[in-house]
Amino acid sequence: MPKVVDHDQRRVELVDATWRIIARHGIEGATMREIAAEAGFANGALKPYFPTKDDLLTFAFGHVFSQTSERMRAATTGKTGLIALRAYCHEILPLDDIRISEARIVIPFWQKALSDPAKAQLHDASMLQWRQALRALLTECRANGEIHSTVGDTDIVGHLMTVVLGAQITAALSPADHSPNQLITQLDGYLHLLATGD
Repeated sequence: MPKVVDHDQRRVELVDATWRIIARHGIEGATMREIAAEAGFANGALKPYFPTKDDLLTFAFGHVFSQTSERMRAATTGKTGLIALRAYCHEILPLDDIRISEARIVIPFWQKALSDPAKAQLHDASMLQWRQALRALLTECRANGEIHSTVGDTDIVGHLMTVVLGAQITAALSPADHSPNQLITQLDGYLHLLATGD
């Protein structure tokens, strides 16, 4: 009887292998041959799943986004207001090896999206979901009387997105100067300003 292959699982295994290769050699060193070897596949076995490295990178971005969004849901379950807002942001910040690896996938995807309309559209749709979620959390914070800043929620959401996405770049490029504790302190400082209205 032929062996049943879980194609979705294989795609995830290839994404995981891509993370490890990029972490060691950077995106330019992540050749399809290297990725296949890292995942334990023959080189030609990748073609049915990802004909090109660009296809793999696009799938990897979508996987990172889905994985991060799932962590956000889990982290905010049972929480409200500023506590939920803080927990939500933590799942984007590169605070551990997994999230730093995710940043190393996202950064080259951003570079490709600058000249690829389909990738740019995927990115914009993904970020819109996060902005909408942040806006809903801010509305809840206002209703709870936890935020006293006169800055509009649209600008606060923009600032938070700049902080958490920018941290992915700085933590990947210079981790010694942007430790998890520093990133958390920076976020907490901004949330404190929102809470006090200073």
